[in-house]
Amino acid sequence: MTISGTHDNPGQLTFAVPKGRILDEALPVMARAGVEPEAEFHNPKSRALSFACTRPDMRLIRVRAFDVATFVAHGAAQVGIVGSDVIEEFDYADLYAPVDLGIGLCRLSVARLVDGGEEPQGASHLRVATKYPNLTRRHFEAAGVQAECVKLNGAMELAPSLGLARQIVDLVSTGKTLKENGLVETATILEISARLIVNRTALKTDPRVAALVDAFRREAERLAA
Repeated sequence: MTISGTHDNPGQLTFAVPKGRILDEALPVMARAGVEPEAEFHNPKSRALSFACTRPDMRLIRVRAFDVATFVAHGAAQVGIVGSDVIEEFDYADLYAPVDLGIGLCRLSVARLVDGGEEPQGASHLRVATKYPNLTRRHFEAAGVQAECVKLNGAMELAPSLGLARQIVDLVSTGKTLKENGLVETATILEISARLIVNRTALKTDPRVAALVDAFRREAERLAA
């Protein structure tokens, strides 16, 4: 792991941000809330995972979205930004999501092949490809169906055409990718937006965390106005 900058101060806050779709929208919001990374953060050739910040008492770590929740829930990071899909999938007791940032909007949906036919009437078991096994199982259990989840981390749209699973559960924004792969949405499980998340213990014990929550809440209210 490559580390950019020097982070020897044990009193530093660690702010976790996700790689991928949310980050571009989150950076301007973060900046207006007083969280700005060093220039190296924006270097596309950088393989660093940890970065200095304009605030000397803070560093940023850039990790996979699912890992943002894990780092914050276990106190390795005190604050982070992640989609509500990740929050709902893990449901960590030590994770608190006080601010809906109103960015990163999409939905978690069930989809199948357009010409793949329906599941047999009264079927009580089906195989679903997804990287959200917990949300997927809960959704189908509510309909009295046992879902066998095949865990995939990408290329979900290939699963039905290759016979891996008749249905998928995945993030959908415009629906273009589904259409291009011959799939159609059949249900929406969850409407998603990016949230500011904090570690519950850190919120109670470090006033800087509460101050960040207030700053991001003001920014979210400004964006929503």
